[in-house]
Amino acid sequence: MRNKLIYFVILFLGVNSISAQDDNSKLKIKCNYLLYLPQNYENQTDTFPLIIYLHGGSMRGDNLEKLKTYGLPKLIENGNQYNFIIASPQCPENTYWSRINWFDTLYQELNSIYRIDKKRIFVTGISAGGFGAWHAAMDNPDRISAIIPLCGGCNDSLEICKINHIPIWTFHGTKDNLIDINETERLVRRLKTCNGNVKFTRLDSTGHNIRHIYENQEIYDWFLKQNIK
Repeated sequence: MRNKLIYFVILFLGVNSISAQDDNSKLKIKCNYLLYLPQNYENQTDTFPLIIYLHGGSMRGDNLEKLKTYGLPKLIENGNQYNFIIASPQCPENTYWSRINWFDTLYQELNSIYRIDKKRIFVTGISAGGFGAWHAAMDNPDRISAIIPLCGGCNDSLEICKINHIPIWTFHGTKDNLIDINETERLVRRLKTCNGNVKFTRLDSTGHNIRHIYENQEIYDWFLKQNIK
């Protein structure tokens, strides 16, 4: 089976057409997404770990081709192979990952169709997607196994200790002039006060563009070591 990205076009339901909201008062929506299946997926019966990749703010909209500009979708398009199922949803315009409940519908759909190891569901994201990764863990502390947020932050940082059990590896450039490194530093400090399982990599003399982190095999090896106990 050749590596491929599978397109799933799911209608985004506007605010006026949705009456139910989740417990955190975030609007529950369905997003379009790209899906990658490992090369050996169809020849096996085993379950596979899942990575959910969240893009930055400039990739929002309804054109999945935009997602291939950088990050995991670009690496997959270039032929990289992974031992994960990888879902790359697209955030609608005029909102952000941290403001909506995109996770529930994606989680339910992927688990109903694909052989996913529910003990190894990982989220990573960059910039606005980094915020999304932090918030996804906050909103789903019992379903997400580990996160890798890049140059993000979390608006609910006062409650960050609710995810002290989730393995976190976070990255931020010391010279980021778009999202200050303090957004990550304060979360790491608070997690350490409650024995959080957090690893922080400061990227010296580096600005906001740290998308090259996704080319580092070490982060995928780290993900594979994590699971829900």
